Amino acid sequence: MVTVKQVEDDNLVSKGAIPEQLKCPRFCFRDIRIPLYRFSSQSLLDDSPFEGHVCIPEDEQSALDSLLLAQWEDKMWKGVLRYDVTTSEIKVIFGRRKFIAQLNERLGMDYVPKPEPDKICGQGNLSEFQWTKHQEEFLFYVASGEMAIPELIPSAAMPDGAVLIIINEIPVEYGHVFLVPCGPDSLAQVLDTKSLEMVARFAVEINNCSFRLFYDCPTAGTSHRYFEACYFPSPLPVELTPVDTFFHERRRGMRISAVTDFPIKTLLFESNKKFKRMVEVLVEICCQLQEKSIPYNLLISDCGKKIFLFLQMQNMANSGTLSAWECGGYFLFQSRSEFDQATEETMLNKLRDVSLDDEGFQVVKELCCSIADKFAA
Repeated sequence: MVTVKQVEDDNLVSKGAIPEQLKCPRFCFRDIRIPLYRFSSQSLLDDSPFEGHVCIPEDEQSALDSLLLAQWEDKMWKGVLRYDVTTSEIKVIFGRRKFIAQLNERLGMDYVPKPEPDKICGQGNLSEFQWTKHQEEFLFYVASGEMAIPELIPSAAMPDGAVLIIINEIPVEYGHVFLVPCGPDSLAQVLDTKSLEMVARFAVEINNCSFRLFYDCPTAGTSHRYFEACYFPSPLPVELTPVDTFFHERRRGMRISAVTDFPIKTLLFESNKKFKRMVEVLVEICCQLQEKSIPYNLLISDCGKKIFLFLQMQNMANSGTLSAWECGGYFLFQSRSEFDQATEETMLNKLRDVSLDDEGFQVVKELCCSIADKFAA
């Protein structure tokens, strides 16, 4: 188990040091004082080997895993959640793919609450923050640290470059939270290396094979980048599908593979040595996908060791895109009849309808090789 040093807040960041991008009207963090988890100075995302890192047994929780679940369960018992997600009915859809279906008749259509357009920022009024209506939904911050071991500060102001962990009051699965980057580029519509590094490190330090992180490419009208995370008791179907490696850079241990025999075009990124370099490659690929108007999603699994990239194509008949967990094979139903009648063929068609075509997939694979080669040079 990781040892966490608990310290008192030592005026980490003055109020005047908050970046301009986090000021009014959208982000009123000035008066928020919640727990802060600082990563140690030693990171598996640096140039140290990653191959020896394995998920620890369920009965030996990491410090960050314990913190997240303790905070989430505390909010659950205090009634912050709209419903008890553990009572939702879940089944494996009959068929070779083993798609997973959840019946949740209480789930709203919008996973993320919409901000009220007439709200303007007052003097740090938390009710005006677009993600939440109550401070009780805020769990803690995570940020980089300079100590040899992680630190847990019981009450702290937001440090620079932090990620804010917020409970999702309409959860899809157990432990469902938002991870909101709060750095200088947090309002940008393009994924940045620092944010992906931070959430990947979060997955590494949670060190629980049930924990998965998701990211959906921002769409028109999205005002802020964010990640989502929750615990799934079983592997997602995409994680059990064979892959075909088409790029392998042995010196840095990075592999890029195509997931074979899966209805939506998917790539898998893995690295056992230069994990940080892989993150940089992936961010560059995602930026170019966004420039080419190719919708994409990310799934971070296996304690941060695997990152799946789902590739979608908006068509004229259906301009919508699927969420990352749907791309991975986990589907939500609000109707009992639709849940009972769900078949593997229906789910296959749902994924095929939004998938990038073969020609576009080949172009993306070539793009990945080109970018990976550039970073390897």
